[in-house]
Parts: sequence; structure tokens; C-alpha cells
Amino acid sequence: MTDAAAIVSRLRSTFASGRTRPYEWRVRQLDAIKKMLVDREDEILDALHVDLGRPRLESFIGETGFMVKEVEHARRHLREWMKPERVSTPVVLQPGKSEVHKEPLGVVLVIGPWNYPFQLIMSPLVGAIAAGNTVVLKPSEIASNTSALLARLIPQYLEPDAVAVVEGGIPETTALLEQQFDHIFYTGNGHVARVIYAAAAKHLTPVTLELGGKSPCIVDRNVDLDVVARRITWGKFFNAGQTCVAPDYLMVHESVREPLLEKLRSTVRDFYGEDPQRSADYGRIVNARHHQRLAKLLPSGEPVTKIQVDEADRYISPVILRDVSADSPAMADEIFGPILPVLSFRETEEVTHFVNARPKPLALYVFTDNDRFADEIVDHTSSGGVTINHVWLHLGVPGLPFGGVGESGLGAYHGQFSFDTFSHRRGILHKPLRIDPPIMYPPYDGLKSRLLKLLA
Repeated sequence: MTDAAAIVSRLRSTFASGRTRPYEWRVRQLDAIKKMLVDREDEILDALHVDLGRPRLESFIGETGFMVKEVEHARRHLREWMKPERVSTPVVLQPGKSEVHKEPLGVVLVIGPWNYPFQLIMSPLVGAIAAGNTVVLKPSEIASNTSALLARLIPQYLEPDAVAVVEGGIPETTALLEQQFDHIFYTGNGHVARVIYAAAAKHLTPVTLELGGKSPCIVDRNVDLDVVARRITWGKFFNAGQTCVAPDYLMVHESVREPLLEKLRSTVRDFYGEDPQRSADYGRIVNARHHQRLAKLLPSGEPVTKIQVDEADRYISPVILRDVSADSPAMADEIFGPILPVLSFRETEEVTHFVNARPKPLALYVFTDNDRFADEIVDHTSSGGVTINHVWLHLGVPGLPFGGVGESGLGAYHGQFSFDTFSHRRGILHKPLRIDPPIMYPPYDGLKSRLLKLLA
């Protein structure tokens, strides 16, 4: 098994040397990441296809293409992010100059998931490198081909004494968590997040937890159902539903439920044909365990689309279920697959009450032409993020924080938020020696006392 202690020690020595702090080093590593993305795109897309059966274009959109934009954004704004921030100095502390410096944390650990096994480990890496840290990457062993590719490519493009890849499963992850890191970034499920949080607490290590949850998708009356159906179908069945921000269930106004169900059914057929198993644009479930888990959810409602299951091919057809009860198996936990339960509502309060009675989701979606309705839903619920009149596109805006709240996560990243996550904001006050007002020092006579009370 990999010697986790030796790897962390090597990276800590690199950080202690100061090599990773200069702007020039950070830029060189970011440029190397982009070069890897461009040079090895075909290999990356191939590995993702083997692991997930995912169409290459979906992998480009959700992984390699996304990452190129992320690196370019960090490269373009890095000097600005690194600049000290001036803040005002109180009168009583004048003369003086106050600044906030952004310092790298040190050695950080990034643990990635299997559903977007490349992007969701490389995106935190970009933030950690931009902030000047050394990094241990732990890819998901479930996406074994992508993990092996990362282990092979990273040392070819990035400085091996600054970025290390550790492959393996629970024993290797456990060994890593026994080490002291300066930050741990985890993307995955809540059960494992609690294990990581507990391990981090032993060293008082700060963590970022990017989790999931049952992201609701609310559809109001008086909307363009053709557009709504296309956007929901695309967002739900992208990567065969194995997306942490995929719409997990629909709440549809009862006046448009039936026509929307018909639109969704026809849109699935338009996208993937009469037999989605033969479609080059539809993915597969990652492994047999998850396939079996999802198959047990299928009886949760009446199927609107034809249900086809092929465990040998890791295939489950795009499934839309109607007449789903709130206590059905499909409504118990995050689905993380190509199954879409549909519920209905009559009054806005029903929606907010239903959402608020459950753990806070990673994302929330509202389809409406009524700004007041959208504001009512957003203002009276809580979620990690929101997209109005589309699904999960908010995560593509570098200026928006991406992260959860409560059960759906802790902390945020993307763009400058990634840089900030892996930085320590260090407050610094500069005082000149040439001016030293005696008012600060004892004895505190009546005049000094009155002046200090006035200034303090």
C-alpha cells in the first residue's frame, strides 16, 4: 500500500521551501494543467466512456471542456486574487496601514467522486494550485480507468513534489485521513463526509464538503411546456442522471401536470429514440451495485415512459414516474440515476412546506414566467444554489459560489471562491516607528483617559 505519511512529508517539505508561493510557479502549473487537458483530451474522454458509458460530448461538456474554462479563468484573474486587500484603519490606531494578505494553507487533500471523476477532482486542484498549495489527489476507485489515467498523467505535467495522486479504496483513504493536512476537500455522499469530518476534527483540519441531496424542480402554470420539457429532460438524464445537481423530483402545478408529462415523454423519445439503449447519446449506470439500488426504486410510481432494465449492460432507461407519494422509496434519498418522480401542487405554500420539511438540497430549480412566484419560492426555501428557468447552469458561472448548505454540504468553490477556499486571509497592520503618541501609555491621567474613551 502507498506510504501516505511519506507522500505528505514530501509535499510538506516542498511547501516549506517556499517554491509554491510565487505567482510564476502557480501560473506554470496552471498552464501545465491546460496543456494536459488539450494534449490528452481523447485519452480522458476514452477513460470516462469506459467508466461511465457516457457519450464523449457529455464528457467534454461536463468535464474536459468545463475544466479548460476553469483553468483559463483562474489564469486570467490570479494576479488580482493574490493582491493584498487594503482596509481602513481606525483613527485610534493611526498612523497605520491595514491589509488582508491571501496565504496558501499548506498541504491539502482532495478526495473525488465517481460520477464526474475527472472534473470534480481537477476543479479543486486548480483552486488549490492557484492559491499556492501542495496537493494530494485521491480519485474514486469506482471510476478505475479515470483514476489510473490521472495517476499516470499528473506526474508528467505537474511538479511531482507538489502534486501527488494516491489510488486505491477504503484502506488508502483511511491511511490518508490519518495524516495531518491543512485542508480537506471532499465531494461525495453524506455518510462518507461524516467519516472525513470526524477524521479531520482530530487535527482541527478545516474541510469543504460538496455533497448532494434531493434537488427539487418546481414548475409553475403558464410556462412554455416545450422549453421546460427539453431543459428538464436534458438536465435530468445527462450522465444517466448521475449528477449531484440533477433535478431529483418535479413538483408541477396541477393545472399543467398532464400536458407536461406528455411533453416529457415525447422529449425523451426525441432525444434518445424509441430504444434509448441503442442511443449513442445516453449513458450507463456506473456499476452493478448502483444499478441494483436504482432498480428497487422503479415501483415507486406509475411509469410515464417505458421501463427497460439490463443489468449486464448497466442500463436503465430514462424513467418518469407519476402518482409518486411523498413516502415512496424514490422520495427517501437522493436518486442519483435516470428516475424522475413527479408530484403536483395547487398552492405555493405547499411547495415551500414540502421542500422545507426535508434536508436542504444542493440545488433548487423554478420554472415560471411569474417573477413573484420565483421570488416566493427562493425567499422561503434554502438550497446551495438556484437556477430559474433552467437546471444546474448556475454552476457554470465562475462568479457564483457553488456549494451546499446543511446536509448538502459545507463551503463553496469555483472561480475566486476556489482560491479563497484554499487560502488563509491573514490580517496585517503596519505601524511606523517614527511616530509614537504617548496617549497610548500609562499613566492614564484625566486628559488621557478622556481622550482614549473618546477615540476608542
